[in-house]
Amino acid sequence: MKKFILFIFGILLGIAAYYFYLKITTDGTDVTIVAPKGLITPEEAKTLDQAFNSRHALISDSIVKRPDNRSAWWSLEDMKNYLKYAENESKELGYNMDGVRVYLGAYPTEAEVGYTTMFLVPTGVENISQGNSSLFNMLPPGGGDIPGGSGLNDSSGGNPPSAKYPQ
Repeated sequence: MKKFILFIFGILLGIAAYYFYLKITTDGTDVTIVAPKGLITPEEAKTLDQAFNSRHALISDSIVKRPDNRSAWWSLEDMKNYLKYAENESKELGYNMDGVRVYLGAYPTEAEVGYTTMFLVPTGVENISQGNSSLFNMLPPGGGDIPGGSGLNDSSGGNPPSAKYPQ
């Protein structure tokens, strides 16, 4: 009887460990949340935003001569769709996508609301077969823009466009 109780206890303990420690969903995907490198606090974001004020004022007041965009916004759905699209397109172009680069840009005409825009482009390394028997197989450096990869623009600007952090 004592062995049977230990057996049942072991099964219950195994189920609890599976449920609480492995954090596996019913479809088998891992739902562990990992904080990305480079997270900053809201205070650090405010410091970065304030450090940009003089640069923004110089451009907006001296060159553009009207309020200009200070931020870009994409919906979560658009971001997820873009990442899936860019990763698939990168594979078709023969690249392994390893990230996204954000560029500052400007619309070429005054017809747009605010000159400044921000756009994303996929980055990665070319997917090449490397036959190397060396013990120290050097991987190519990552992070280059993928030639021919589609970028994502068409974000919403700040409200108003010149609004500072936080909005």
